[in-house]
Amino acid sequence: MEFTLPAEHRHVRTAVREFAEDEIAPIAQDIEDEERFPAEIFDQLGELDVMGVPIDERWGGLGGDQ
Repeated sequence: MEFTLPAEHRHVRTAVREFAEDEIAPIAQDIEDEERFPAEIFDQLGELDVMGVPIDERWGGLGGDQ
């Protein structure tokens, strides 16, 4: 069975991976050590339009598939 993601899914995967490597990885240990919720990270993910992907548009999401 061959499984290939559509281009749109590959783009999202790449963007999120790059974000995680560039923005989260460098501060991950500090977040863990300080036992804090990194609200600024979630704000940035919202700017990337990835927070509401599986949420229906009528509820304010992007209406993407899961």
